[in-house]
Amino acid sequence: MLIDDDEPTNFLNSMIIEEGNYADHIQIKDSGKKALAYLANSQSTGYCSKQYPWPDLIFLDINMPAMNGWEFLEKLKEQRNEQEEREVIIMLTTSLNPDDKNRADAIKNVVDFKHKTLTEEILNEILATYFMDQKTLAN
Repeated sequence: MLIDDDEPTNFLNSMIIEEGNYADHIQIKDSGKKALAYLANSQSTGYCSKQYPWPDLIFLDINMPAMNGWEFLEKLKEQRNEQEEREVIIMLTTSLNPDDKNRADAIKNVVDFKHKTLTEEILNEILATYFMDQKTLAN
């Protein structure tokens, strides 16, 4: 899942993912609120529905209007109902602020902090680190 309000960034990232055959499905949401609604639907349909499959990996932008990446993470935590975390979350941002990196490092379910845009090298590293037993991601 790509969560970013910037349409050109989403286009480029999805193109790299598709061309490299890194995922079976890519879900793009241009706001944290839309992503939360999608995840709530996935949760209510049992995480495996064809219409709302739960993502294995979420790339999350920090700076978005209405609900930024930090607010999204707080709301996601509230929405969870104490179930286990089912996804890898990577902050994908243009931020060069070391405070953002430190803040991301302190959040349990954020496993990495990468700078935009995605590259094959970044995706290969992510697959090798978090999905060694999979050739592609479900979302």
